[in-house]
Amino acid sequence: MSSTCNSFSHSNSVQALPHCRVCGERQLALFAVIDLKTYWRCAHCEATLLADAHLPTQNEELARYAQHKNDPHDAGYQDFLRRLVHPLMVELPPPQVGLDYGCGPGPALAKMLTEAGHEMHLYDPIFHPDTSELERQYDFITCTETVEHFHQPRVEFRKFNELLRPGGWLGVMTNFQTDDAQFAQWHYRRDPTHVTFYRKATFARIALDLGWEYQFPARNIVLMQKPRDMR
Repeated sequence: MSSTCNSFSHSNSVQALPHCRVCGERQLALFAVIDLKTYWRCAHCEATLLADAHLPTQNEELARYAQHKNDPHDAGYQDFLRRLVHPLMVELPPPQVGLDYGCGPGPALAKMLTEAGHEMHLYDPIFHPDTSELERQYDFITCTETVEHFHQPRVEFRKFNELLRPGGWLGVMTNFQTDDAQFAQWHYRRDPTHVTFYRKATFARIALDLGWEYQFPARNIVLMQKPRDMR
């Protein structure tokens, strides 16, 4: 299952990557060429990235998202999202103000969190493109099945840092990339809109760069907290 989102910050470069789009370091090496597409591996943060030349266009993304069927009333889909909701709610007693970033056309997660007593706001560059939601700060941000679509993850995570209040939480759900031998056949890679693949070490590096704390409370889930003391 995958949320329908996004067309976030895009890169128009058709050259080989000069630096990692996740951590910014110039430590990329060729990881694989699969179906005529080049993938890079960063030695610094361990991210795997589809080369710029193969990034999908917005029209190609839209065609793919139109195939997704994420009904906010679907009990199975809600069970899937609870893998993030349960550990996040341990850290977030209601009522607090949250942003569902990359919510898609059927924001099931926002519905669940609203029912739990939180005030939820929505942002998705295609389905909920109200940029005024990006002009305030939040107690928490949820980002489910979204970060793998980011063309410029470094930009996006720094945006999250600005959007979170001191002490705020970011909850991310994405399939962590763990098995290099199965990468070519991995269903997550075969989605043409999935262009950035993360490991635990990748999120640890992102957190270190931003000065955040982090934890992995469940499979394919990371919670990250902006420090309360910003001195």
